[in-house]
Amino acid sequence: MICKNQYRTKSCGEISEADIGTVVRVAGWVENIRDHGGVQFLDLRDQYGVVQIVVHDEAMLRDVNKECTLTVSGEVILRDEDTVNPKIATGTVEVKAASLQVLGKCRAVLPFDVVTSRETKEDVRLKYRYLDLRNPQVHNNIVLRSHVISYLRQKMTDLGFLEIQTPILSTSSPEGARDYLIPSRKHKGRFYALPQAPQIFKQLLMVSGFDRYFQVAPCFRDEDARADRSPGEFYQLDFEMAFATQEDVFTIAEQVIGDTFRKFGGGKAVSPAPFRRIPYAESMLKYGTDKPDLRNPLEIIDLSDLFTETTFKPFRKKCVRAIVVPDCVKQPRSFFAAMLSFSESIGMKGLGYIEALDDGTYKGPIDKYLTEEQRAEMLRRSGLDKGGVIFFIADDKANAPQMAGQIRTELGHRLGLIDESRFELCFIVDFPMYEIDEETGKYIFTHNPFSMPQGGMDALLHKAPEEVLAYQYDIVCDGVELSSGAVRNHDIEIMKKAFEIAGYTEQDLQTKFTSLYNAFQYGAPPHAGMAPGIDRMVMLLTGEENIREVIAFPMNSNAQDMMMGSPGKVTEQQLREVHIKLR
Repeated sequence: MICKNQYRTKSCGEISEADIGTVVRVAGWVENIRDHGGVQFLDLRDQYGVVQIVVHDEAMLRDVNKECTLTVSGEVILRDEDTVNPKIATGTVEVKAASLQVLGKCRAVLPFDVVTSRETKEDVRLKYRYLDLRNPQVHNNIVLRSHVISYLRQKMTDLGFLEIQTPILSTSSPEGARDYLIPSRKHKGRFYALPQAPQIFKQLLMVSGFDRYFQVAPCFRDEDARADRSPGEFYQLDFEMAFATQEDVFTIAEQVIGDTFRKFGGGKAVSPAPFRRIPYAESMLKYGTDKPDLRNPLEIIDLSDLFTETTFKPFRKKCVRAIVVPDCVKQPRSFFAAMLSFSESIGMKGLGYIEALDDGTYKGPIDKYLTEEQRAEMLRRSGLDKGGVIFFIADDKANAPQMAGQIRTELGHRLGLIDESRFELCFIVDFPMYEIDEETGKYIFTHNPFSMPQGGMDALLHKAPEEVLAYQYDIVCDGVELSSGAVRNHDIEIMKKAFEIAGYTEQDLQTKFTSLYNAFQYGAPPHAGMAPGIDRMVMLLTGEENIREVIAFPMNSNAQDMMMGSPGKVTEQQLREVHIKLR
């Protein structure tokens, strides 16, 4: 509802047949101008919609052009039947202009048509983002984002969480992605860092006696852009709980994330609680990724043992994964050629397959290398039936699972197997605590080093490091990682041992993680949490494929703000004040 003022008594979008015969005043941007020989029609747009303005006095339009702003006063009348526009909410009515005033002239040539701005090159759109944001679809994405954030805040408050702000100026972290560094004016040679996440602070809040914390938190990481990752900054729903287990965190996430997708998902089905829990090892085997799209029914199986001593050299003693696709024999040869081309584009040397023909025979370049026993075992494991095709992916243990995952995804898209009518959410659990660094041959943390190892101290003392699992988890929706989280390691003795395995001394802990090390000496509660990414949630809810479409003022893929001109140069005086000299 618009309050009455000198520019408008109603918004453009709320004019309806109930207003017929009344005089209204509306204001907005001119989206379109049409001359019908003595009668002009304007489409006037504001945030709430579009209304048609009828102008009989051409003199009123002397300074009017597209995208200027104006206010119009006039009577609401019913449109002629043949001019009704069912595509807009106000399509049965129009405003007959009695007075019109231009408020803001459009003095420059438009770099693109606002209505079709999404068809323009991205850097041009971002340079003139204030125009791009007038596009109703782009505009509505930002409106939806605001509603989602408001809803998330209310849900967390209703669940007993306190919203607490943590510092933006902090210290550089030795773990994780690259920091954004800020030189200090008062402390020569020292730097602040923008937080990659409020991780340390939220754990300290738990030690401070706060039971449930949340924050719509800005996070800053100097990372390269991807379709689902904005360079520079992003926002997450950061939350932490004291005296909590992994399942306690899952229960909150299922309520908050599930309800958010149900409310804003446009009627799509949403996974009911409890969401599926998929161990990391199972996810890598069945889906070839720890971010599985469960709308895709295809699964991967391991056939490595069948080819240990095969005479087919590309498979011999390799990690061999396979994907069965029912009713695939009927696909044209061009489909198989396209899949081969895709496999080569991701680094595979080829894509073998076997077709199960309707007459009970098998066809394919690999079939002749199989013994009767191998073929029978392969059929038993795969469930390959008449009309189906089994695709093979062979490489080393590091690459084969990921390649199989990409082939699975490509098959799902090319064959139209992805069910777009639902949001499928799951938790990936049981991540390994450690992995071996290929360069050094030493153990390193796979994820958050502050996670609690499953089995605690006993596991660290008596298991091989690569066998130790952590209470770490991700929440995934339709192949997109929304969040990572963990049960935190709050026991200083377990923490010292966990870091020792990864090559850190107690002195390293004291020096690099001073605040946590000291705080945990004073009675830390068990605590756990996670941080779903808001940008990614809105991207999924809007159906956008690029995360920049749901951010008001994003950087481009090269981490540049085309509108503001950042990163930019600074003066010599500014550099001197922060004790920096450029080389």
